[in-house]
Amino acid sequence: MTVKTFTLPDLGEGLTEAELVSWLVQVGDTVAVDQPIAEVETAKSAVEVPCPFAGTVHQLHGASGQTLDVGAPLISVDTGDRAGTPAPQGGGPKGGQSYREEERAGADPAAAAEASVASGGSDDDAGSGSVLIGYGTPAGGTAGRRRRPKRAGSAAGAPAASVLGPAAAQAAEQTAAQAAQAAGAAHDAMASAPRLAPTVVSPIVRKLAKDRGVDISTVRGSGPGGLILRRDVVAAADAPAAPAPRESAAPSSSLAPEPSGAAPSAVDARTGLGVAERLPVSGIRKVIGQAMTRSRAEIPEATVWVDVDATKLVELRAELKAQDPATAPGLMALIARFVLAGLARHPELATRIETLEDGSQEIVRFDGVNLGFAAQTDRGLVVPNIRNAHTLSARGLDAELRRLTELARAGRAGPAELSGSTFTLNNYGVFGTDGAAAIINHPEVAILGIGRIIDRPWVVDGQLAVRKVTQLSLAFDHRVCDGGAAGGFLRMVADAVENPVSVLADL
Repeated sequence: MTVKTFTLPDLGEGLTEAELVSWLVQVGDTVAVDQPIAEVETAKSAVEVPCPFAGTVHQLHGASGQTLDVGAPLISVDTGDRAGTPAPQGGGPKGGQSYREEERAGADPAAAAEASVASGGSDDDAGSGSVLIGYGTPAGGTAGRRRRPKRAGSAAGAPAASVLGPAAAQAAEQTAAQAAQAAGAAHDAMASAPRLAPTVVSPIVRKLAKDRGVDISTVRGSGPGGLILRRDVVAAADAPAAPAPRESAAPSSSLAPEPSGAAPSAVDARTGLGVAERLPVSGIRKVIGQAMTRSRAEIPEATVWVDVDATKLVELRAELKAQDPATAPGLMALIARFVLAGLARHPELATRIETLEDGSQEIVRFDGVNLGFAAQTDRGLVVPNIRNAHTLSARGLDAELRRLTELARAGRAGPAELSGSTFTLNNYGVFGTDGAAAIINHPEVAILGIGRIIDRPWVVDGQLAVRKVTQLSLAFDHRVCDGGAAGGFLRMVADAVENPVSVLADL
């Protein structure tokens, strides 16, 4: 037995990992050279990976939904004495037809045979068939695709009309129209049910749908999680029993008026509104969605908040700026310094929960704090972090905040700057909002939100006055502490904001 292991290749443009969407083969299946074995998705696209070996599947390395690094084992194939031998061309078993033929015929073996005959039965000019990122190099494959519908419709319909006569032909046309209308009604009923957007499909499937004239948004996937496969596109293309005559289409159009030139899929089945655009969830949007979803699913969070008189803090900032405009720390840096002082007294809010192999959990405490802060960029929300922030003064924090913000907005922040934080600050006041129930940045256990500072009526020494007021909100993981610790931390930060001079003297 000769077992060869195929590792996940670089799928293009220096990508380092890919998510395994689904397996197209199972252990024990016979595979041919260039036969697709798995569908994987990167931050840029979804592709089907072909196998470079012919033989029997010995082991699958990974499960659906798992992220694999480039160079990691993907599949092991028992090649026997056929190691590296390409699959035979023609005359092989049904399951061993080449990837190129399957793509050309739309995953229909019978159609592949017809396409081979139509092209003269020669594979010499058919292209390499080796596909990784694109669609291979088929030559003359389009002829087979174009001839099939003609044989199904015109070739079979013309003799029937000449033999049955005008009356019988008209009856046949009415029957075909009724069948098409019934199929359309069934499709509309299925489409009207609540459903999500179509699962992202591979470029090969999208190309096949385009060639067959199938709107991919109307196809119901039969793969795992509703994944749309080639067979689904072929079934959708071949669904009508016969093409409906143009004359019969006119009366039926009055049942559901549509704007001229609008495709049926341009109207959303759930809302009845026109679909202006469809955008794939990918890249940083996908990463943010995964992180926020995991946070909400895993963390039993609670939120506490307090309104704070920040008048003295604003005045202190103005004095520091008047003394030294170049190095005066901003309000965010001053509040960050207060937060670090609060975390020194309540370190449980800068911990992490880890799950062990036996399913038990433990709370991990750190010697120090890496302070993250939410930064809005053109690419989306990112969280740069200040390493060893507990060792920095307010001026040092201000310098790091400015440096990391510039890197993040320029798109130059690397993994070291965008990961590893143990507590996060979220200044949503810059968006003109007073408060928010922030989502904890998993795997952290707490996040502090800062609202805008505005003039509000406030009671000072029994007298009503206009003060600079802001709101602080703390979302925390109830597994690591209770409300007493969370409230104590928030109160300490609030007191520091209200009396900054006395607190800074002790830091």
